Amino acid sequence: MAKTRPATVAARILTAVVGAVAVATTTLVTADVAHANPGCPSLQVIAVPGTWETSNTSDPARGNGMLGEVTSGLPAGARVDYVEYPATAFPWEGEVYALSRTRAVDNARNLIAATAVHCPGTDFALVGYSQGADAAGDLAAEIGTGFGVIAPNRLVAVGLLSDPRRSETDPFVGPPVVGNGAGGPRLGGFGLVTPAVRTLCAVGDLYCSTPRDDFVTRLAGFLAISAGSSPEDLENYRDEAMVLYDDIVRAGGIPTLQSQISPEANADREGDIRRFYGSQIHQDYSNYVVDGNGTTATRWLHDWIASKV
Repeated sequence: MAKTRPATVAARILTAVVGAVAVATTTLVTADVAHANPGCPSLQVIAVPGTWETSNTSDPARGNGMLGEVTSGLPAGARVDYVEYPATAFPWEGEVYALSRTRAVDNARNLIAATAVHCPGTDFALVGYSQGADAAGDLAAEIGTGFGVIAPNRLVAVGLLSDPRRSETDPFVGPPVVGNGAGGPRLGGFGLVTPAVRTLCAVGDLYCSTPRDDFVTRLAGFLAISAGSSPEDLENYRDEAMVLYDDIVRAGGIPTLQSQISPEANADREGDIRRFYGSQIHQDYSNYVVDGNGTTATRWLHDWIASKV
């Protein structure tokens, strides 16, 4: 057998080393590109304004509404995109609430999808206020099932101000409040993204804090949330209607409902609603303190989102 010359052996070793270095370098470059494509943020913040705070077309004169303090001044590496949608609540405005919210979910999903395709290293945050929190929460729950537009681990923060679908079991920030949101909690919650969720609700805000035994308000909220929904959502709402029905039956059934719509009960409810709207609690999250340091709800949410960049 012929002997291999030392020079040949050395050449082969050098070739193998160079090849290994080339592969490693290519891998590192690919990884760097995935995390640093031009225009790719490290965190994309999708912000969904509340009812009447936006529309189907951009209007700089509107500003950013309640979420302005949440999204302004975030660290370098964050990019904020506001969702345009009807943001209406009544049929005479052109879109009933459920259709308006669905548009918000669809538009927010499209924003995330567009970035996710081109920026595989980008993480995402969802923030929403009022109807926008309803939409942002629904999209977060969709992603949390593992069948959303991105993997659940890429959604690193979900901040919800006055979510009409708030559940008593959602991760909560601030002084405790009663009940669930007026529209009833999302069946199944947020799934795999639950650890990334924070919900904030002011004491006395009826949109996100309805007593469990106030069945008239719960019925009204459920109808507002579900009326005009797409056919694919009807099965979920059927299940939620059954939960509400079972709660009413356990509380005494029709006699209980009748007692809550008596003239006296209606007068009391009207007074409560008038006081609620007069208090402006729902519009005051930039002043509502949620911890012992005097941090307001919007500032707390800003600082929390900033910590994810």
